[in-house]
Amino acid sequence: MTNKQSESFRFNSSVFSVVNLNNEDTEDKTYWLQKSPRDRLIALEYLRQVMYGYDPNTTRLQRVFEIAKFPSS
Repeated sequence: MTNKQSESFRFNSSVFSVVNLNNEDTEDKTYWLQKSPRDRLIALEYLRQVMYGYDPNTTRLQRVFEIAKFPSS
C-alpha cells in the first residue's frame, strides 16, 4: 500500500460500537464476506501499518553481521 493509499483512510470516531466477539453471526462477518479478497487484503495491510507503524518509504532491511570463529585444525 502506498503512502497515498494510506492517506485515503480516515478513522470515523463517531461510528463506534461494542460487540460480543463470541457471537459468530455478526454484521462485521457479513460485511467482510461481501468484500472482494483484494479489498480485504488492502484493509488488512492498513491495519498492520497502523499497528506497527510501518512506512514503506523509510523502512529498510536490517543488516546483521555475525563473525563466527572456528577453532584452527
